[in-house]
Amino acid sequence: MVREFARKHGSALRSLSAVGGALATAAAVAIGAVLAVFFAATVVVIAVMASVLLALAGLALRAKRARASRDDGVGDGVIEARNLGGHHWVAYGWNERQGR
Repeated sequence: MVREFARKHGSALRSLSAVGGALATAAAVAIGAVLAVFFAATVVVIAVMASVLLALAGLALRAKRARASRDDGVGDGVIEARNLGGHHWVAYGWNERQGR
């Protein structure tokens, strides 16, 4: 009777391997879900950092353009000076405000 049951239904190890396979599948699905969430969060962080970088680059370019249009070559640190002869020099405009 036992031999007939074993022939019809298979051995006990077959059911044990089925339970083990189900547990391994569940563990693989859980680990896959955790990794998917982790990598999705990583992509979001990279996207936020890239948008902040682009925003800062835009602000820097805007400031550079505003500075260039405001300066127009005035106040670039060069003082106009005239040689009066020998070691005598006279500088012009060094004490005037540049309108800033």
